[in-house]
Amino acid sequence: MRPDWNAAEWQQAEIAGITHFHPESSRHRPETKARICYHQKGINLLFTVLDRYVRCRHTAYNAKVNEDSCVEWFIQPPGSKGYYNIEMNCIGTLHVNFILDPERDEHGKRKDVRKIPPAHARQIRIRSSLTADTVPEESNGEVRWCLAAHIPFSFFSLYSPLQVIDNTVWKGNLYKCGDKTAYPHWAAWNPVRTLNFHQPACFGTFVFSPRRL
Repeated sequence: MRPDWNAAEWQQAEIAGITHFHPESSRHRPETKARICYHQKGINLLFTVLDRYVRCRHTAYNAKVNEDSCVEWFIQPPGSKGYYNIEMNCIGTLHVNFILDPERDEHGKRKDVRKIPPAHARQIRIRSSLTADTVPEESNGEVRWCLAAHIPFSFFSLYSPLQVIDNTVWKGNLYKCGDKTAYPHWAAWNPVRTLNFHQPACFGTFVFSPRRL
């Protein structure tokens, strides 16, 4: 699993363009694409981003990586009552929970979010073409970065065990954001109605076939 868009192992996977930018986004609209494939042990996910103003401040598990240059996959396995918000900044810092009810209460907190222990989340392996030492200080020049993640099927066992994978239909969405970059932006693969990625009603469909996603 290499963070290399042109690597042979990724060429069978279809390309998803994350092109639907919310109107509140700045003029910076980074070109972002994703590929997803799977094998016996889990799912592989790859993003490529042609970016500017790259920001990376968060290095701790479940920090607010959406504030950095960030890519995300929200995914709901078949039969699951909730979804996983898998969020990764440009150096691979992970934020993930299992969300049953994303609506906010009177205190602004989501109504039903189930935590995932760090030891369990470490099953997700992430590799990026950038590191904390190589991220520019919101450079004005173009930066191409790639991020790959392997999500084993065992990761889902905590809240939504999987029985089979072949020919199953999953719901979800892919995102690119940078809430506190110099030029904030919010983009989705499947359009969202408001500036809020936590909208299961706007999820698209992923079909896992034996040959490709």
